[in-house]
Amino acid sequence: MEVWTNSPQETEALGKLLAEKLCPGQIIAFRGGLGAGKTAFTRGLARGLGITDPVTSPTYTIVNEYTGGRLPLFHFDMYRLHSSDDLFDIGWDDYLERGGVCVVEWSENVPEAMEQPITITIEKIPGQDDTRRITIEGV
Repeated sequence: MEVWTNSPQETEALGKLLAEKLCPGQIIAFRGGLGAGKTAFTRGLARGLGITDPVTSPTYTIVNEYTGGRLPLFHFDMYRLHSSDDLFDIGWDDYLERGGVCVVEWSENVPEAMEQPITITIEKIPGQDDTRRITIEGV
């Protein structure tokens, strides 16, 4: 499925819609460059799961945990990791077993850990600051 959004709010709204279909243990593998809108989409996922906490990028913490919704949300940033082994070392299997949704930015850095994910590719459109082409596969 391909969707075009024209603002961060529209990107978040798309994430909120997808959240309604998510199940415990689901993996979402993001692809997209810096500033593409991965965290905005994740904010929408959190809202759709009923999470009201502020959602921020986990660039420096590797993972942010959000609870209090229909399902917990574990938001990973793999930008600083070099392999799937690094992800397993920080407890990837434990997060999967906790029955939440695991959202992974820079998922291409840890391909061996991405088992049957929903893949979301977000592309910035040159010359159009807020327009994004979002491709969702595996729902």
